Amino acid sequence: MTQDTAKIVYTRIDEAPALATYSLLPILRSFVKDSGIEFEERDISLAGRILANFPDQLTDQQKQSDELAFLGELVKKAEANIIKLPNISASIPQLQAAIRELREHGYQIPDYPEEPRNEAEEKLKVRFAKVLGSAVNPVLREGNSDRRAPASVKRFSQKNPHRMMKAWPAESKCRVAQMSAGDFYGSEKSVTVSGATAVRIEFNGNNGDSNVLKAGIKLLPGEIIDSAVMNVQSLRKFFAEQIDA
Repeated sequence: MTQDTAKIVYTRIDEAPALATYSLLPILRSFVKDSGIEFEERDISLAGRILANFPDQLTDQQKQSDELAFLGELVKKAEANIIKLPNISASIPQLQAAIRELREHGYQIPDYPEEPRNEAEEKLKVRFAKVLGSAVNPVLREGNSDRRAPASVKRFSQKNPHRMMKAWPAESKCRVAQMSAGDFYGSEKSVTVSGATAVRIEFNGNNGDSNVLKAGIKLLPGEIIDSAVMNVQSLRKFFAEQIDA
């Protein structure tokens, strides 16, 4: 950054925030183009982090610098100005999907060994661990992922508790109630599909008639589908019991 040009780092990430970037970032650049401010993109997407961790598996043209490590050093400097968009806390299925997509585009990234069978696969799993989960936030926060309140703030709160944090009045008629059966929680079911398929949402009435509410919902291999229903009779019974209680 110079006296004439200020630089804002804008992170390149995944999914919905990535799509929004294609619309928002050009607008931001147009706003600041005459102000001496520049936007610089840095790739900390899941695919970008995978590539940065496996340079030995790539050609010189395919290699990508470790942008997350770069930002980790940048945040230590006073001039750092970073817009970090929400990034995915990569799960193993997301990691495996990203690896498949990279391989389809010619990047020879090894498969993730869920159950290592030898020392080489153990080391490979450790390398992949660097991109799993919330790999980004601890680096960019420089240790500030500890969200416990400072002692001074805690002491003030103890001496001056918020009205909702005080002891519950014995004369209060308020209480907490929840359904014990027949609700969304009790009926929830999920399944992981083994291959690409399509499903439908179908209502089956007590009279035996069925009605397809939505058809042609496509699922990818390894995708999880989840459903839950509310039993209206159980809900009405619950309301009646709580009103009378």
